[in-house]
Amino acid sequence: MIGDQIKKYRLKKEITQEKMGNMIGVTTQAVSKWERGGSPDAELLPKIADALGITINMLYEQEQICSL
Repeated sequence: MIGDQIKKYRLKKEITQEKMGNMIGVTTQAVSKWERGGSPDAELLPKIADALGITINMLYEQEQICSL
């Protein structure tokens, strides 16, 4: 879930996984792992949010799917 949000906002800002990793001090592999279902350490959440220009709460939002 959080990985989907990271990927969505990263792509929206046109940031590569490598650049994202460099911005927050982790490897490209770490960013890839999060986007495939892993979870970042809690202490990285402020850095991730800052890098993406969003709030921490936005990392936990799920897209609403409405069926009428």
